[in-house]
Amino acid sequence: MSQGYENFNNTETSFRKSTLIQERIGLVSSHMYKQFLDYQHATLNTTEVFSEMIDNLKVICESLKQSFSSRGITTENIYLEYDKEKSVVVINILWHTISLTTRCNYEPQALFREGASPMFSGRIMAINGNYNELMEGKKNRHEMMEVLLDKEIASLYVPADKAQNSILKIRHLANREFFLNSADSSREFVLKIVETVCGGGLYHEEGSRKSFNI
Repeated sequence: MSQGYENFNNTETSFRKSTLIQERIGLVSSHMYKQFLDYQHATLNTTEVFSEMIDNLKVICESLKQSFSSRGITTENIYLEYDKEKSVVVINILWHTISLTTRCNYEPQALFREGASPMFSGRIMAINGNYNELMEGKKNRHEMMEVLLDKEIASLYVPADKAQNSILKIRHLANREFFLNSADSSREFVLKIVETVCGGGLYHEEGSRKSFNI
């Protein structure tokens, strides 16, 4: 008879444990599902913004060609290249090469914000140099991100909610945030990148001196 009570108690204990596990795992899955939805929406928005950036860069490229051509300067070193997936675009402007990419969005990620809630978003990175050349020989995500972060000029963080502003962060301006609305973000980002890179210059290599702004 006592064996029957023990079996009953064991069954009840197992049931309680199973219920507790289900409740807590339910909370985890709900949290992850929300992140997954945000990731999907942010990815779609980021892809759309990046496609608009390519269109804007085409206009910039043609404008630069016209401007330099009118000054008697050859324009063969002003050109734009992008992959068929539209995840990487490279613009060459005389002696400057700039790349933009969305190949840094491997999983749901949020932008850390000082004094504010993290913002789940997609990321578009602008880097110095030709992306395809820089990634030669890189075998995994860690190696790729090391290069991207080392060569980063700025990043645009595109939120899951189109009603929210995108956030522009420029590397040399530390943690300062610039807010761009969805209608202007693609144009303003590429213009800012071109202005930042081409509006400065390079020193002759001498210790730590590498570039200057004029």
